[in-house]
Amino acid sequence: MAPTGGRVPILLSVAASASGIPWAELTSTFRLDLLAKLALAVVLGGAIGVEREIKAKPAGLRTNILICVGAVLLTDVSVRIGLIDGPPRVGDPGRIAAQIVSGIGFLGAGTIMQGGGTVTGLTSAATIWVVAALGMASGAGFYIEAAGAGVLVMLVLASLGRLEHKIRRVRRIVHYTVRTKRGTVFETLRDTLDAHGIIVVSHQAYDHADDRTFELRLTGPAIQFETLNDALEARADVLSVLGHGG
Repeated sequence: MAPTGGRVPILLSVAASASGIPWAELTSTFRLDLLAKLALAVVLGGAIGVEREIKAKPAGLRTNILICVGAVLLTDVSVRIGLIDGPPRVGDPGRIAAQIVSGIGFLGAGTIMQGGGTVTGLTSAATIWVVAALGMASGAGFYIEAAGAGVLVMLVLASLGRLEHKIRRVRRIVHYTVRTKRGTVFETLRDTLDAHGIIVVSHQAYDHADDRTFELRLTGPAIQFETLNDALEARADVLSVLGHGG
């Protein structure tokens, strides 16, 4: 029987005593410990899935529940394999758990999209990964740890989104080096910068044999710089763009 760490539901134990059936026999026969693990997986995966569903993210309610439940079942199998006695050894309990991590990485990568100078889906990918981790913790019998981590994940997803949005709206100063074709007028570049809400603090132009290079000091909301590079590089008169941070 897989270890449960003494954290099986009390009500099930009371019901077993009332029926006169030994608790160990009842648990072993009907795998009530696994039922408790799966139930916790549905609760944790469902809670996180609801939050994702409300925000219309790629991995929603059913996806997170299925990932969490699947991780529980595979981890439970992994633990039980390690408890089987007799030569030769049946299997390594750590190998299945390792494959869960690899498989979840594949699923998470499918939610990440890149386009228009921005990368989306990173939070959804991270959520899938952590939901699998919650399932693995529950499958190993660490109910309290899984429940506590699940609460923390919910707090992060539900409450830190607004803070993240405010941080991305904070103005920052960035230095840019923009190589253009010879004869390019700065005012044409300013049109692109203005369209993205970027303010030019200062600029200098340097003419070379093959190009004209602009050294720019720009300021604006941090989120606006996420698409500025692609917008500049899309111009026919721009050869390369390099941001220096800020």
